[in-house]
Amino acid sequence: MSNLRNAILKTIIFMLLVATLSLKPGQVRGDVLSAPKGQAGIEVEQPTVAVTFGQTITFSAKLKTPLPIQQASLLFRGVNEETTRVETLQVAADGSVSFTYDASLNVFPPFSWIVFWFQATLQDGGTYTSSPIQFQYKDDRFPWRQVTHAGIITVHWYAGDDAFGAAASDTAAAGLLAMSEFIPITLSEPTEIYIYSNVADLQATLLLGGAEWAGGHAHPELGVALVAVTPGASQFIEMETAIPHELAHIMLYRWLGDHYADQPAWLIEGISSMMELYPNPEYARALEIASQTNSLIPFADLCASFPADSGSAFLAYAQAQSFVAYIRDSFGTSGLTRLTSAYSDGFTCELGATQALGVPLSQLDLRWRETVLGQNVAGVAFRNLLPFLLLLLMVLIVPLWGAIDMLRQRRKHASQPN
Repeated sequence: MSNLRNAILKTIIFMLLVATLSLKPGQVRGDVLSAPKGQAGIEVEQPTVAVTFGQTITFSAKLKTPLPIQQASLLFRGVNEETTRVETLQVAADGSVSFTYDASLNVFPPFSWIVFWFQATLQDGGTYTSSPIQFQYKDDRFPWRQVTHAGIITVHWYAGDDAFGAAASDTAAAGLLAMSEFIPITLSEPTEIYIYSNVADLQATLLLGGAEWAGGHAHPELGVALVAVTPGASQFIEMETAIPHELAHIMLYRWLGDHYADQPAWLIEGISSMMELYPNPEYARALEIASQTNSLIPFADLCASFPADSGSAFLAYAQAQSFVAYIRDSFGTSGLTRLTSAYSDGFTCELGATQALGVPLSQLDLRWRETVLGQNVAGVAFRNLLPFLLLLLMVLIVPLWGAIDMLRQRRKHASQPN
């Protein structure tokens, strides 16, 4: 077993090293703030950002200009946002400026990257803009430790020893190798995994970041995954469930690009659940109970999103994992690829299945319930036997029709006068 793990890790590390060579020059992914020169007329000195996660972000700097400043502004946004926030600044005599942003009301996702810059209108009427500076909005409530593979995949944790971090890193590598059979693996951008020691800590972080209930969470566009794993006897099972699942979201996003948002929630979550190295054993029990009580969620209701409450959400994950596995078993991995392509082309949730698999989603839902969960057993048996019944009918009807025709001919001859 150890030889297999070593072989897996060597393969992944090789992939990571190759990916390292494809990093774009000039990418900034560190905590050190630099102040590149902007337009002539404004220089930014000593830029600093003080973060109290979930509460405040304080921007400070000193603006150097050749003429007195009439008006100055701070502009900032998340690197993946389109809306820029603009705040007017009070400029001290020495050019110092400072602004404190209320991050409790205007949230940024945890561990997202924020870019900011300054604008100043001088006494001559000219307006000048500094070059942008970026920083990561980290959850600073915990003493994070980290381990990095080839500068690409970084695992962060604050509870557990070095072996815990190494095990998480190994799990990430093994998960990537397993999912590479279906999802194209893109490692040209850094990927970060943050491991919380319990669900409560993770939930508090997500709430502060504006997210609702989730057992784990990924910001695919940021390359960031958040999971909860408690150090101890069950840590390996928890890692093998949570880490590959969230990594799959990131790899799916990098594969599908902007079309990631066009995919049904059940398809994205179902594929990610299939990538788990240790699937949740409670899924089968949840499906059994829901099937018996007729409380399964129609997949048409799982297209846009999953339910917010934890009980219904768990059932939705169980259904998605089983349903997507059924599609893979019935139509192959190429069937799943055709599905993602159909939804990327703009087909609706119902018709995307028809386009890719020749079966509408509602009919596919019924077939899954019958085949996997055993609902409508009589109907399934009849449908399976129908070709044989038709063949039997053909075998019987031909000689019967011949016998009837012969009898009619005899009656016809008997009724004719001699």
